[in-house]
Amino acid sequence: MKYILLLVGYLFLTFSAFAHELNGTITSEDNTPIEGINVYNQNTGGFTYTNVSGYYEIDDISVGDVIIISGLGYEKKEITITEDLLDGTLDMTLKASSVSLDQIVLVSEINALTEFVNIDIKTNPIKSAQEILRKVPGLIIGQHAGGGKAEQIFLRGFDIDHGTDITISTDGLPVNMPSHAHGQGYADMHFIIPETIDNIDFGKGPYYANVGNFNTAGYVELNTKKKIDKNMVLLELGEFSTIRNVNMFKISDTENSNTYIASEFMLTDGVFNSPQNFNRLNILGRYNFNNYEDEELTLSISHFQSRWDASGQIPQRAVDQGIIDRFGAIDDTEGGITSRSNIWVNHKKQLDEHQSITSKAYLSKYGFELYSNFTFFLEDPVNGDQIRQKENRLIAGVESIYNRSFHLDNHDLQFDFDAGLGFRYDDNNDVELSRTRNRRETLERLAFGDIDEVNGYAFLSANLKTNKWKFNPGIRLDYFKFNYVDFLADSFDTLSEDDVIISPKFNTIFTASENLQLFAKLGFGFHSNDSRVVTANTGEETLPAAFGADLGGIFKPADRLVINAALWTLFLEQEFVYVGDAAVVEPSGKTTRYGVDFGFRYQLNDWLFVNNDLNYTVARATDEPDGEDFIPLAPDFTSTGGLTVKDLGKFSGSLSYRYVDDRPANEDDSIIAEGYFVTDLNLNYNFNKNWTFSLIVENLFDVEWNETQFATETRLFNETEPVEEITFTPGVPFFLRGKLTVTF
Repeated sequence: MKYILLLVGYLFLTFSAFAHELNGTITSEDNTPIEGINVYNQNTGGFTYTNVSGYYEIDDISVGDVIIISGLGYEKKEITITEDLLDGTLDMTLKASSVSLDQIVLVSEINALTEFVNIDIKTNPIKSAQEILRKVPGLIIGQHAGGGKAEQIFLRGFDIDHGTDITISTDGLPVNMPSHAHGQGYADMHFIIPETIDNIDFGKGPYYANVGNFNTAGYVELNTKKKIDKNMVLLELGEFSTIRNVNMFKISDTENSNTYIASEFMLTDGVFNSPQNFNRLNILGRYNFNNYEDEELTLSISHFQSRWDASGQIPQRAVDQGIIDRFGAIDDTEGGITSRSNIWVNHKKQLDEHQSITSKAYLSKYGFELYSNFTFFLEDPVNGDQIRQKENRLIAGVESIYNRSFHLDNHDLQFDFDAGLGFRYDDNNDVELSRTRNRRETLERLAFGDIDEVNGYAFLSANLKTNKWKFNPGIRLDYFKFNYVDFLADSFDTLSEDDVIISPKFNTIFTASENLQLFAKLGFGFHSNDSRVVTANTGEETLPAAFGADLGGIFKPADRLVINAALWTLFLEQEFVYVGDAAVVEPSGKTTRYGVDFGFRYQLNDWLFVNNDLNYTVARATDEPDGEDFIPLAPDFTSTGGLTVKDLGKFSGSLSYRYVDDRPANEDDSIIAEGYFVTDLNLNYNFNKNWTFSLIVENLFDVEWNETQFATETRLFNETEPVEEITFTPGVPFFLRGKLTVTF
């Protein structure tokens, strides 16, 4: 910390103007300034991005330097510096173009792979907000409540459950729920309308000073469209009584502002024998103001609600004995209700060409009620083991980030930093775990109380660039205050604990050329414990830390081919383990993970794209003896990939797969969670310019697979002794849907 502050202080004292620079404004063909365009000096490795007004300023230029101007969706330009451009101004107009891999230039960014993955998103339509998570290389998701609950997530040897070890947000709005009734870090993304998604930002490992709680395996930020150019109406019909409608309408569109509303409504009975009676409603309203000079503001309001019945997880023996088939249920009275209403604002102010402040504020009202039965008749042979988990939550938060860049006397140096400050407050009332029967009768309350949790934080992240090197030291401080009022206690008492954690980071990037980047990343992160665990004084860590390291590179041997690879390791002070009978995650011991990531993206021609990712992991509990140290459900090998056709005449589409290897379901590997290989197909035909007909096929080859699996001790109604074995939710069989989209 001391050395970081000394470095910042030194650079504050030594900045001044460069001898030679080039500046200007970059606009689109309609003369609208473009933010985020990359301006790169091929000779020195220096680069910059255009700001909210389209303004750029690149230093350390010399006669003969080649400047590359690039951005996804725009034709790339090259400018050779001449005498008259030294200390001059050059305004440029970029022509819109189909998305292509050669539009991306490798620069010294911490997460350069994100840009290449966004090509997958631009060329392949997203069918759900959860599906976009699969675009993150190595990330696998699974649903085990018929689409109502948040998905189960797997990444880098983690069974993340619903979000224990990954930070998820959208447009700066946090998705994870600490101290959730169902499980720590619960991240339900169903309030995001997939057609509004514009791009994704992600990073693996705990290396990012601006990302806090739950950032151990990584983070994902979904960015939705600030404005829309056309209205859209979409109708989707499919098997299992599936109906889905999406509407997006411009309310106003002026030179500096845009307002639109979007809605999604979905009905389905699902693939199970007992109708799911699923419904979901999403509404989003958004206002964006941009004066294209020094200020941008986006105000968003959304509401989401959903209700469903579920067949739950079923034991393998019940299928083997013919009691039920794979799509049957032991208790088909499971299900739930959930809702979330949000209002949030994002604001950016460019103070001058070297300073800006980016701020956000949000307020969310959230409700959740879930009925599950994971053990059937293990605890109560008469009434069964159904449980209810319920909560009502208010979330509020604010964050501001000050960015400052400097011109230094040494013309080889560029320096900038981000300093951030913020807080999040969760007021979680009537948090309940109860035993119930048929979703109607409460038999016993096992836990019931109010939770208040405050997370205040500050961070500093600096970037020092010298020629082809970039050094990114960072540090983050998080303060937590946990309060819990137990309504089942004999007398009123507010249980309270607080704690502070400091998380240093250091990343090094070497960009040998616009076609080769090498990186080394080091950092500490953490995931908080549930407030009820913390205040119970069980001796568990309040804020267990994680330490990670990555070593890897990104290589572009050709303009339209990119290869990425990384070796990594991650140590956790405390693992979270799923507990089936209570349907919660609980803290466990120390763990170690290490692995390798490999992937490539290749554009064969203007219309054909190929992508593939392979990820191998070894995950073990540190304090357990050999043979008993497996981490349940931690994937050891996963792979995703596919072929995408974009604008081949009037046709487009994709053929994609996902593969998960067999993996241990318990600590001694005596119970195996079976792997799967599933293929999906998406075909689109555009006619009459504004009309598109699509066919969507999930599980094209109709393979039998288990989407989620657990080693659980259960007892059926006719059994005298419990059995521990795999309980599972079957994966979707061949599932055909048709979709008609109209834009105007």
